[in-house]
Amino acid sequence: MPLSLAQLRRNYTLYGLRDDGVPADPMELFDQWLNQARKTEVPPAEANSMALATVDRDGHAHCRMLLLKGFNAQGLFFFGHYLSAKGQELASNPHAAMTFFWPGLERQVRVEGPVVKVDEQLSDDYFDVRPAASQLGTWASPQSQALSHRSELDTRLREVTEHFAGRQPPRPEHWGGYCLQPRRIEFWQGRPNRLHDRLDYRLHDATWQRTRLAP
Repeated sequence: MPLSLAQLRRNYTLYGLRDDGVPADPMELFDQWLNQARKTEVPPAEANSMALATVDRDGHAHCRMLLLKGFNAQGLFFFGHYLSAKGQELASNPHAAMTFFWPGLERQVRVEGPVVKVDEQLSDDYFDVRPAASQLGTWASPQSQALSHRSELDTRLREVTEHFAGRQPPRPEHWGGYCLQPRRIEFWQGRPNRLHDRLDYRLHDATWQRTRLAP
């Protein structure tokens, strides 16, 4: 008998999210939650995985999974191909949304805001510490472009491997970092009977204002 998706449900019971005791700066709470996720999620190396949503010039939304590679008071950092689909979408509409979901903690974080390219030095620094195979893959892949066959990608990889034999590949100009500068951050904590906790932070005149939202 086929399983009905309507019958799939989970009652969230682990934690609550109180108004008192949470920091005024949402990035502090994000740091706390991410550190907890790194200790509890399986595998822990994917605690920084996120869904990144963008909108193209025609108003069509797109979403894909990426890895967060750092964050500070300025924003959240990720890297990719500037000429890829997401790169072109961000070039035409430099705003995006991120969603982090940590099922082991029954938690979700949504982040929204404008996106800017990071400076070249930061992109160089991160590219230099990537595994050699990832560096070569960046040169080999014309991300989001159509391929006639998988062998085309394999051929490109062989060519760049031979080209950079014996030396470290430099960062290609078409690849680098982005920073999403948060203007809204919502923290969601699962609670019993779908009466979840939601704390919504919004930036107004350089000050974060917090509101509790109904689930």
